[in-house]
Amino acid sequence: MKKSHPIRRVLLASAATVSGIVLLLSLKPATDSSSASAQGAAAQETAAAQESPQGGAAAAGTSTVTGAVAQTQYGVVQVRLTVANGKITKAEAVQAPKGGTSDQKTALSVPKLNQEVVATQSADITSVSGASYTSAGYKQSLQSAIDKMKAAGTNTAAPSQSSAAGSGQAAQAKTVTGDVVTTEYGPVQVRITVAGGKITKADAVQAPSGGTSDQKTALAVPKLNQEAVAAGNANIDSVSGASYTSGGYKKSLQSALDKAGG
Repeated sequence: MKKSHPIRRVLLASAATVSGIVLLLSLKPATDSSSASAQGAAAQETAAAQESPQGGAAAAGTSTVTGAVAQTQYGVVQVRLTVANGKITKAEAVQAPKGGTSDQKTALSVPKLNQEVVATQSADITSVSGASYTSAGYKQSLQSAIDKMKAAGTNTAAPSQSSAAGSGQAAQAKTVTGDVVTTEYGPVQVRITVAGGKITKADAVQAPSGGTSDQKTALAVPKLNQEAVAAGNANIDSVSGASYTSGGYKKSLQSALDKAGG
């Protein structure tokens, strides 16, 4: 028994040493794996934050600006723009006429106007038929917002020009406003956009208003605008029931064409 006792102690000590080594080896990979997993997760979170549109880097190039309040016969209109990387990404009316029939006209016109602003990247948008006053006020406030953007160093015109350049018309496009023509019911003034020798847009920046003139203007001007673009000249038909407005419109349109070089 005495001779075997030291051997047992050696064997026990050796077994303990081997067990300790095995334990250390088994613990290290687990620790490394856990660390690698944590580092991987952190890297993924960082990448996700950079790619997210709500991340600081993406949001840094986005700004908003609100145009001046435009007064119309039926209430005020005010437009706010969101611009990212020099491009209008969103347009909205923070104020618009309301109450009575104005609610329906605002609901009809504002979404269309908002959509066209993003599409054209400018204030050169078409008035919505039946909501001429709201459309005019919208365009005034919109132009104010764009002017503020340009003053702040954000070029909102570049994307529009780049887009239009694809059709080969951007460099040739110009906007001309005709003379004010006085009619029995009020002044009429027409503004046209000409590109490639063709009228691409026409709108009345002034038209008779008040009383029955509101209805006649709302009825006549959209038709006259449309016909001016279709005809490409001032030889257009007068709108029945709005002869004075039609006559003034055609005179101002001819004046604008003369200024544009025929």
